Amino acid sequence: MASDKPFDEWLVELRAEARGVGISEATLDAALSGVQPLPRVIELDRSQPEFTLTFDEYLSRFVSEWRRKTAARMLVEHADILDRVAKKYGVQKRYIVTFWGMETSFGKYLGSFNIPQSLATLAHDGRRSAYFRKELLNALRIIEDGHIKAADMKGSWAGAMGQSQFMPSSFLNFAEDWDGDGRRDIWGTTEDVFASTANYLAKAGWRDDITWGREVRIPSDLVIGGSGATKLFESKTRHALAIWQKAGVRSADGSDLPSRQLSARLVMPEGVGGRAYLVYSNYESILRWNRSNYYALAIGTLSDSLR
Repeated sequence: MASDKPFDEWLVELRAEARGVGISEATLDAALSGVQPLPRVIELDRSQPEFTLTFDEYLSRFVSEWRRKTAARMLVEHADILDRVAKKYGVQKRYIVTFWGMETSFGKYLGSFNIPQSLATLAHDGRRSAYFRKELLNALRIIEDGHIKAADMKGSWAGAMGQSQFMPSSFLNFAEDWDGDGRRDIWGTTEDVFASTANYLAKAGWRDDITWGREVRIPSDLVIGGSGATKLFESKTRHALAIWQKAGVRSADGSDLPSRQLSARLVMPEGVGGRAYLVYSNYESILRWNRSNYYALAIGTLSDSLR
């Protein structure tokens, strides 16, 4: 619920709360002195456009030829560090590069909003004030701990930061100092970005011995256990690949499904009649990063181009 207090009064209370959890006056001054609500942030938060892209339009936009080619080049260019990060965290390197490409076009577009100012705006006057207040306190903790200066803490209008676009809470939970300089630098240190991304996925249950899923063909009369395609999709019911195979489901090229002992569920991003996918546990890990099926399927599609 938005605060009914004037911003300056609200900020005095926020600073007092921050001091109470160990944030120094120097950090508070650096991050919050002269801060006022950003009208543009409020505008963006209140008028987010409805999602109108079709799935194919979304794929063509986010899994573009440029992104495929750049991802392939980055996989080679950063092969040494990616190999080491992949081995430590158990996340295939193609996925680390894919998330990097999806989030900030490989570090090209981090966002230009000052994070403390954006979060203060949203915490005072926004749809989820309590959430953004916590994220503002987390951002102040990150500055207090010396990972970045307040003036350099840039990101999206909603508070996502750095090349991996972590919210401050995700930074505190998952960001890594791979190069050992004492700072978890997801803004400018590629090694830290890679390790932080891999650590997030590892803690989300990632397995490096399987892929994310695959596009499939389903028979028009698909039925498993008395449930048709729509019910199977809506209920998120998981079955062994052998059961999907027996029901007539095949890989997109018409070949048999893998014979591995894996369970999968059906995802149809545009409903029955559109594309269909069988997805494994790694898909659920992608959804912990971003709850959108379109996003998760784009991650899978881009990563497949790097195999």
